[in-house]
Amino acid sequence: MTVAVVLLTTAFVIVVALLAAAGAGKLARMDNASYPTALTRAAATFAAVITLAAVVAGTLVALLT
Repeated sequence: MTVAVVLLTTAFVIVVALLAAAGAGKLARMDNASYPTALTRAAATFAAVITLAAVVAGTLVALLT
């Protein structure tokens, strides 16, 4: 049961990160940014969401143990 919850949560975080990155890339292109700039902004957003999820998970583990 625990493994399933961890896998589903990981999948959810990755999907949210991909959606945020796609939105950031699209907004950058709508702002007339070049493709490399839009890709850089999308990658930075993806990394930020993954980092934020890791920090929150680490904090929760520290609080709950």
